[in-house]
Amino acid sequence: MDLLNTLVEKGLRRELPSREEALAVLATSDDDLLDVVAAAGKVRRQWFGRRVKLNYLVNLKSGLCPEDCSYCSQRLGSKAEILKYTWLKPDEASKAAAAGVAGGAKRVCLVASGRGPTDRDVDRVSRTIGAIKEQNADVEVCACLGLLSEGQAERLKAAGADAYNHNLNTSEATYGDITTTHTYADRVETVRHAQGAGLSACSGLIAGMGESDADLVDVVFGLRELDPDSVPVNFLIPFEGTPLADEWNLTPQRALRILAMVRFVCPDVEVRLAGGREVHLRTMQPLALHLVNSIFLGDYLTSEGQEGKADLDMIADAGFEVEGTDTTTLPGHRVGGCDSPCGDAPADGGEPAGADAASARTDLVTVRRRGAGTDLAPNA
Repeated sequence: MDLLNTLVEKGLRRELPSREEALAVLATSDDDLLDVVAAAGKVRRQWFGRRVKLNYLVNLKSGLCPEDCSYCSQRLGSKAEILKYTWLKPDEASKAAAAGVAGGAKRVCLVASGRGPTDRDVDRVSRTIGAIKEQNADVEVCACLGLLSEGQAERLKAAGADAYNHNLNTSEATYGDITTTHTYADRVETVRHAQGAGLSACSGLIAGMGESDADLVDVVFGLRELDPDSVPVNFLIPFEGTPLADEWNLTPQRALRILAMVRFVCPDVEVRLAGGREVHLRTMQPLALHLVNSIFLGDYLTSEGQEGKADLDMIADAGFEVEGTDTTTLPGHRVGGCDSPCGDAPADGGEPAGADAASARTDLVTVRRRGAGTDLAPNA
């Protein structure tokens, strides 16, 4: 297929595809799916070999969020029956993080619900970072605390944080349909705050919220313009009790096409398969390893993932290897920032082909009842 040959050549040169090319990837048929995966896999292997980076989430504060993000089980007004608790103490968070590190995680992601941290919260998280680094000096720590105020990113960096996560989630044009309590521009500003403080920026998206192909391409091109080091791709987990509980728009095939498109647009970036992979990719998860070079180990913020051992077995069985702490994730040319060209072309695109509502697998959404905030052992 000429399209795939062109995209592989561009990916190997770190050249941005056109928007029409990105849209064309999403429009490919199921009959062409393996060809699409194989093509994007060539780009993934060029920059990351067969390494898979493992990341581990620690939910420092669960629920009770004043924001109204429609996709989130922790949102204002959510009726999802999730775990709710206030801040974990530094030693509790460090113990939770240690379970993930023992399971092979190279990065620990410290997440707290809320609009953004107070200065007192930053102090609290700083102590938590110190406790984790004291026990595991080589582990990367990424903070995800919401919108940052002036100077807070610098304080997190001084405390030992390596990265900061703040996702764009969806396109600027449709952002107001998903969230009204803050804006797309607010999120962009926070990512830039993190970059300005010398933190590795982590910013991604959520697919499956009813967006069009054009929306998906727009948010991924917006991410490419921001140039984060890592791009997590989440697939909506339609929690009962949230406004998007009925949005079952994804098939495993569509999820793979989305991951392939992200890889072609961000060829040399750490693309992370994040929340919702078990729900939407299901038995096709191993194919996704040919597209992404990073996954979360174990559970998510408010839902359970598959067993950590199953993740490790999947990586080994698919012919990949877990990335060690002695290995630099990003290719050498990205250490000081990416200098690859970013082309542009007019956007276009239609509505996605949604999954049949009768095929919705609500049985696969399992609310987290173990790990941080509970007396039960974590999944790692």
